[in-house]
Amino acid sequence: MFAQMIKENYSSLSPGQKKVAEFIVNQMDEGALLTAFQIGRKVGVSETTVIRLAYALGFSGYSHMQEAIRKDWLSSKQAVESEGNPSSTEETNEEQLFHYVIHKERAILQQLLQQLNTNEVWKAVDAFIQADRVYIGGFGSSYAAAYWFYYTLKQLRENVFISQPTGFSLEDICELNEKSVVVLFSFPRYRKESMALAELAKKQQAMIISMTNRQLSPVGQLADVTLTTEEQMNSDYHSIASVVSLLEVLIAGIHHRDRERISQRQQKLEFLYTGQGLFLE
Repeated sequence: MFAQMIKENYSSLSPGQKKVAEFIVNQMDEGALLTAFQIGRKVGVSETTVIRLAYALGFSGYSHMQEAIRKDWLSSKQAVESEGNPSSTEETNEEQLFHYVIHKERAILQQLLQQLNTNEVWKAVDAFIQADRVYIGGFGSSYAAAYWFYYTLKQLRENVFISQPTGFSLEDICELNEKSVVVLFSFPRYRKESMALAELAKKQQAMIISMTNRQLSPVGQLADVTLTTEEQMNSDYHSIASVVSLLEVLIAGIHHRDRERISQRQQKLEFLYTGQGLFLE
C-alpha cells in the first residue's frame, strides 16, 4: 500500500519530498491523475522534487509511482462506491438515517479489509507474544478502545498495563526496555499525551505499535508498526467499529500463534473465576 510505503521511508525524505508525500496520501485522487508538474505547483515545490520522491521510494520514475497510487485509489473508491451510500447525513431523512450510518460503517470495514497489511499485523502479533510487558496508552475518547484491548489481552498473557484516560504515570513506564511493547491509540483530534508517551518509550527502546487512522498521523510516524483504520476514507467521523475490528484481527492472530500458553492461562483464570463465583453463567 502506498501510504505504508511513505510511512516506512518518511524519515529519510527531504522536507520538499515530505510535503509531496503528505499531499498525495491526503489527496489520493489528485495524486492518481495529476502530472508531476501539477502536483509540484499545488504543493509549492519543483517538478524535480516530485520525481525525486518516486526514486526515493524505489520506483523507476514518476509514472511507475503514479501507477501504484492509482491502484490504491481505485481499490478504495470501488469499496466505497459499491455501497451506494448517500453523500452526507444532510441528504438523509429520518427514515434513512440509521441505514445510512450502518452503510457507512460497512464501507469503512470494507476499506479496512482492502488496506490491511498482513505482514505488519503478524509483526505486531509476534511482538505481543514475545514482549516482557505490554503497556497500552489511550487518552480521551481513544481510551474506550484501549481499555477493550487491555481487558481482552489480559486474558491471554501476563504483564499488561494501561494508562489513565487523562494521562500516564512515569512509575508505570519506568521498567520499559527493548523487550517491551507500547501500544498507542491515537485518533483525531490527536492528544499530546500520546506523543509524550511515544517519545519516552522510544528513549527506553521499547517497540511502539500505533492504532491510528492514517500512516502519517503524528504517532503513526513515530511507531515501529502502524495499523490504520480509515486510510483514504475521508470520513467525517471516527468509527469505533473499525478499531475494534482491527483489534479482533490482532487477537485472532495471537490466539493462532500462542495457543498452548493461552490455554494454560485461561484454565487458571477459569479456576479462579469459579472459586470466586464471579459469573452468573
